[in-house]
Amino acid sequence: MNQPSAEDEVYLRVATIGAARGLAGQVRLRLHTDDPRTRLATGTLLSTEPAAVGPLQVASIRQVQQHWYATFAGITDRTGAEALRGVVLLAAPDESEPEAWYPHQLAGLRAERADGTLLGSIDGVQHLPAQDALVLHEVGGQRTLVPFVTAIVPVVDVPGGRVVLDPPTGLLASDPDERGGQR
Repeated sequence: MNQPSAEDEVYLRVATIGAARGLAGQVRLRLHTDDPRTRLATGTLLSTEPAAVGPLQVASIRQVQQHWYATFAGITDRTGAEALRGVVLLAAPDESEPEAWYPHQLAGLRAERADGTLLGSIDGVQHLPAQDALVLHEVGGQRTLVPFVTAIVPVVDVPGGRVVLDPPTGLLASDPDERGGQR
């Protein structure tokens, strides 16, 4: 089976494969989606990073307490499961999801305060362990990671080409430090 190439379509991280569990090829997943039951449904064919490992077809998916586990077609033992550790599972974006924005949609958006003051532009999204962060290229050239949470990013207007930021004092690199100078 051939995987679609990056030039064909933008693919998004759905999950990263973690440690093997048991002897029958089951692996633990670190999710990068809010909808694992749909995005990782049995029978779903997923592209992979690195591409040479895939594509992988989900044979089963289940949740045990707060953890998610999957098996893949053709992976039937612990050795095969261990070889998948660290592989990133990729899928086409689901643009119909309400309140969901993808890195390719956010890159290039104008970043401004609620009063319209230009702060810079969004270079992309960085996926951090605790939460995602917008990569802000400030007007002065500084690079700042802005936590992608509603309290700090209250408005995402993809059609309008902008995001509104309400950063706490000291978050932006261009904010003055305690002595009155820039950081």
